[in-house]
Amino acid sequence: MRILVTNDDGISSPGLGALAGAVAAAGHQPVVVAPSTDWSGASACLGPIDDPGRVAVDEVGVSLPDGGSLVGFSAAAPPALITMLASLGGFGDPPKAVVAGINRGPNTGRSTLFSGTIGAVLTGERFGWSGLAVSLDVAPSRNDDLGPHHEPHWQSAADLAQTMMLWMVEAPPRTVLNLNVPDRPKSETRGLRWADLAPVGGVRTVITRRDEVGLCLDLVANDLPVPEGSDSDLLRNGWATVTPLVPTHAASGDLPLDEWATGWRSQPASGGVSD
Repeated sequence: MRILVTNDDGISSPGLGALAGAVAAAGHQPVVVAPSTDWSGASACLGPIDDPGRVAVDEVGVSLPDGGSLVGFSAAAPPALITMLASLGGFGDPPKAVVAGINRGPNTGRSTLFSGTIGAVLTGERFGWSGLAVSLDVAPSRNDDLGPHHEPHWQSAADLAQTMMLWMVEAPPRTVLNLNVPDRPKSETRGLRWADLAPVGGVRTVITRRDEVGLCLDLVANDLPVPEGSDSDLLRNGWATVTPLVPTHAASGDLPLDEWATGWRSQPASGGVSD
């Protein structure tokens, strides 16, 4: 099966190659297309792009964990638009599913709404695909000088994603899963748990400084209380978590439509020129 592999961290992220390797190891053909720049936090946006009538695409080599490489594409577009372009045949025959990641940092809680990684798989669902978003619980700070540095355990997340892909391709169409994995060796991960979305995510944005021309921002680990057994809670405690996601759909409910319509019609017209 042809599976789109994309992300929101950009084409140069090591997590992208690790995930492409997992797709290949699961016996599928990875179609690697990622943004040329970082689109973290882009959700399912389709722009803005430099030229609304054209998306720049460059052929690039993507390194795999086994030392090999494959041909991929760097696209000047956010991940959701990349998914759409792939469905239109922009990178060869349209894929049948999409995996996104491995994201550098967790995608837990209701803040998944803002994730470009999640946006890519939810966009795929609109085209009838199943999808898997994969994130690694790497320290979130944008300041590389903070704290001890270690190479993230990309392979821990890739191996679990490979196992889940074997099931995902047989699952009902439009199955969308969100996987979060602790940044530690597999032997130190407690296991895999289903989890509901916490009210807050694993990271949060803070304003570090204000000046006369703007606001300075940073991402920090979210230390706010979270419900026991939620995705943020379990991930903090060393569990990998998986959450099925329901794409946007209309909610049922009783709305006072007749009342609104009557009030709307009874209002005088506005915006015109009166004598």
